[in-house]
Amino acid sequence: MSRVAFHFGGEVVEAGTRRSVDLPIGTLTDHTPVRLPVHIVHGRRAGPTVLVCAAIHGDEIVGVEIIRRLLGQAALGQLRGTLMAVPIVNAFGFLGRSRYLPDRRDLNRCFPGNENGSLASRLANTFLSQVVARADLAIDLHSAAVHRTNLPQIRINPNQRKVRDLAVAFGAPVFMASRVLEGSLREAAAEIGVDTLLYEAGEALRFDEPSVRVGLRGILRVMRSLEMLPARSRRTVRVEPLEGSGSQWVRADHGGLFRGFKGCGDTVESGELLGVVSDPFGATDLDIVAPSAGLVIGRTQLPLVHQGDALFHIASVRRPDVAGERIEAYDAALQQDPMFDDDDEII
Repeated sequence: MSRVAFHFGGEVVEAGTRRSVDLPIGTLTDHTPVRLPVHIVHGRRAGPTVLVCAAIHGDEIVGVEIIRRLLGQAALGQLRGTLMAVPIVNAFGFLGRSRYLPDRRDLNRCFPGNENGSLASRLANTFLSQVVARADLAIDLHSAAVHRTNLPQIRINPNQRKVRDLAVAFGAPVFMASRVLEGSLREAAAEIGVDTLLYEAGEALRFDEPSVRVGLRGILRVMRSLEMLPARSRRTVRVEPLEGSGSQWVRADHGGLFRGFKGCGDTVESGELLGVVSDPFGATDLDIVAPSAGLVIGRTQLPLVHQGDALFHIASVRRPDVAGERIEAYDAALQQDPMFDDDDEII
């Protein structure tokens, strides 16, 4: 007996086929229509429905490249279940190279939205009700905000054992439970019973190859753990991810010229020198020190800072004694793994 078709947006996707469906969102000021493109791969055999989405913040584009590569994987021909891929959720921001929508709202603070509300609220409502609600699991791809960069990491909602197991399966260098922001997709998805993995990596308006590769490999690993894809026939090096137990930003006490001595993936000790903020005349150098031991998971990319600017994001990890070795082993494994399956093209 063949599997039933997937009905979406007025279109029918038969089992064993794939197609793109455009959901109408609105129009630009010149009356150009804007649509939400959703690519659906509907497997021949039953299984979970997974959503992978990117560019909820229009300038966070690393996930767009991850999804492009994901949809080119030959392994999807053996898919169990259904994959929904939305490479660009916030088309308005993406076209304008902006985090926000034209009404200056942050889409990831507007969920669950309202079909009669602002532009951001309407888009949030459409995406949540017509796309996210159809999934068993959502993998939401992000990068750091503009002028910052993030170590590849997974964020999950607290106290969700099943999602924690999926975070481990994803295999990013670090994962942690973090508070859920009001109006975020993670909050709204949880309210309707959809589990979410939030991937953070790289920086806005940039393609960062390691971040792309970690993200793509992680999605494939999660799909294999859900038995949506067959296991790889060749063994690859696996490095156990570090689990974070909290994080904090280190901010500038004074404005000036910033020189950072630590990067993403570096481990630090309490009181260790992270960087220096100097005045433009070279008269003063103010040390930036780590408030506690941990792992640098994010930092600013700008050498010009104001008082109060966030400089370093430091995560507390469960095994600080092995954190440095674990990150080095992860980097080595990433270099050794050419990121292709036995029947896939090298990407």
